Amino acid sequence: MAHAADEHEGGTRREFLYVATAAAGAVAGAAAVWPLINQMNPSADVQALSSIRVDVSSVEEGTQLTVSFLGKPVFIRRRTAENISEADAVPVDQLPDPLARNANLPPDDPATDANRSSLDPTGVWLVMTGVCTHLGCVPLADAGDYGGWFCPCHGSHYDTAGRIRKGPAPENLAIPVASFVSDGVLQLG
Repeated sequence: MAHAADEHEGGTRREFLYVATAAAGAVAGAAAVWPLINQMNPSADVQALSSIRVDVSSVEEGTQLTVSFLGKPVFIRRRTAENISEADAVPVDQLPDPLARNANLPPDDPATDANRSSLDPTGVWLVMTGVCTHLGCVPLADAGDYGGWFCPCHGSHYDTAGRIRKGPAPENLAIPVASFVSDGVLQLG
């Protein structure tokens, strides 16, 4: 009978050692993986700039200001009446991407010029993330077949409202969260 008790006691010790070893291995594995996961978080300088204010009072009609926001270029364009009328004349059903891609509006809103330039009622201001939706290049302003932006890397053409019109890019240029906090001061984020 003593022999059976030793086996039972040994089995319990063995099970304890298995559980303890597995727990120690799990803790060591988590400690080794944590730095790899943590490196994917935004850096402190990016987090500090989660909201910025930009003075746009000196941006003249027909020109654009490019600022860096969350590590990406943002185009702030003061459009001309001609830019607005060209963009407004395009029927949404003729666009490769019919969605506005405006973070200030519901995600299924159509890509009308008014929905793309919804910061002010006149539609003069257009604010977009300046990253081509094909492979992440930075498009050139006042270029391309539609007078808006052109990505020379693979030939994507955007119109004066930042909507894809021709080329391999699948989506319109994205519009970040933005609002005017006073005359001539735009807040991103």
